[in-house]
Amino acid sequence: MRYDTIIIGGGLAGFTCGIRLAEAGQRVLIAAAGQSSLHYASGSIGLMGYNEGGEVALNPFEVMAQLPASHPYAKVTGHRQKAAEAQELLSRADLSFAGGGEGNHCRLTPIGTTMPAWLTLQGLATANAAGEMAWKRAAIVNIEGFLDFPVDFFRHHLEQAGVATTSHTVTTPELEYARRSPSEMRATNIAKVLDDEEKLRKVAAELRKIPTGADVMLLPAVMGFANSGCADTLRELTGRKLEFVVSMPPSVPGVMMQQKLRRRFCALGGTYLNNDAVTGGELGPRLENITTEHLQDTPLKADNYVLATGSFMSGGLTSNYRQILEPVFGLDVDAHQARNDWQAAGVFDAQPYMTYGVRTDENLHVQKAGQTIGNLYAAGDVLSGNAPTRQADKEGVDMLTALQAAHNILSE
Repeated sequence: MRYDTIIIGGGLAGFTCGIRLAEAGQRVLIAAAGQSSLHYASGSIGLMGYNEGGEVALNPFEVMAQLPASHPYAKVTGHRQKAAEAQELLSRADLSFAGGGEGNHCRLTPIGTTMPAWLTLQGLATANAAGEMAWKRAAIVNIEGFLDFPVDFFRHHLEQAGVATTSHTVTTPELEYARRSPSEMRATNIAKVLDDEEKLRKVAAELRKIPTGADVMLLPAVMGFANSGCADTLRELTGRKLEFVVSMPPSVPGVMMQQKLRRRFCALGGTYLNNDAVTGGELGPRLENITTEHLQDTPLKADNYVLATGSFMSGGLTSNYRQILEPVFGLDVDAHQARNDWQAAGVFDAQPYMTYGVRTDENLHVQKAGQTIGNLYAAGDVLSGNAPTRQADKEGVDMLTALQAAHNILSE
C-alpha cells in the first residue's frame, strides 16, 4: 500500500500534520501504537508559558523570539502565522477555544493553582495572565465518590487566591451504580453516563438544590465525551453559571480533542491505523517503507514520513543503563553520554533528560549515524531541545513543528 505521507504517531503532532497534508489533497496514513498523551491533556494549548527565568510569559511570541537555536521553535518559520494556522485547524475540527492573539491567560489546574496557556477549550475555567479569577465566590461541586478531583487541595488554593468557597457533592442513581466499582469512577466512565440527556437532567436537578449566592459553580470536566453540548445543556437546565475544571487523568477534554481531530482527519480521506505499532523500515539515504506489528508482511510505502511518536512517556524515546534510544529506527539522539548527567539532584531543578530527543537539521529531517534521511521528518515531543514541563509549551511545539513539517513536505 502506498501513500503520499505516512505519519508515525497519533497524538496532537501527528493529527495536526496529517490534517494539514490531507487538506492539501495528500493521501495520508497515521499509524498509532495506541492512545496518545492527549488522554492526559489539560484542554489548553500552551505556546510558551514561562521565560528562561521561570517567570510567566505575558506574550509568548516575545519569549519564542529569544529562544536558543537548539529549541524546536528555531526550526519553525513565522511563529505568529503558524500559531494562527494551528488555531484555524482546530476550529475546522469543531474545537472552540478561548484566548489566542498576542497574550497568554491562565488555566485552572485540578488542584486549584494556575498555569499559563494560549488557548483553552470553551467552558473550562480560566483566569487572567496574573492568575486573578473573574469571580469572588465559588461553589465547588464534585460527584460523590469521584476521587480524581481533589477538592481539598482545589479549595485551599482558590482561597489563597482570594476566592471564598463552599464545597458540595451531588449524585444520582446512575452515578451511585457506577460507584460500586472504584475503577468505574473515572472521568471518562462518568462522561459516558452523563452523555445521556435524561441522566443529565437528574444531575441538573441535584445542582438546583445547592443554595445560590456564589458567582460560579465549579465542576470537574467529566462530560462531553461523545456529546460536546452536554455542558451547555446543563447550564440551561440549571440556570446557573457553570464552569469546568479538568480532573486528574484520564482527561475528558483531552479525549474529546483526540476524537474530533481523528474525525476531521478521516473525513478528509485520511487513513488511521490504530493499535498497530511501527516496528521498523527499510532505511538508507531515504526511508523506503515501514512495517508494523500486524502488517509485518505488508510494507507500507510513501514518498515522505513524519516521526511524531512523542518522548519517554509515549515510548518515542527509551533508555537502558548505557544510552538514550529512539526505538523505531535507531536514529541519532541529542543526549548526554554519561548516565549520571541525565538528571539533576534536586527534584525541582531543570532535568536534562527532559530536553532529549532526536537530532534534526534545519528542515526537521532526522539523522542516523550522522547521515540525514531526506524524506523522514520529526515533529513534536520527540524533538530535542525542549523542556515542556518547565516552559509550558508542549502543545505549541507539537502543533507548530507539525505544521512546519507539513509545509516542508508540500514545498518539496
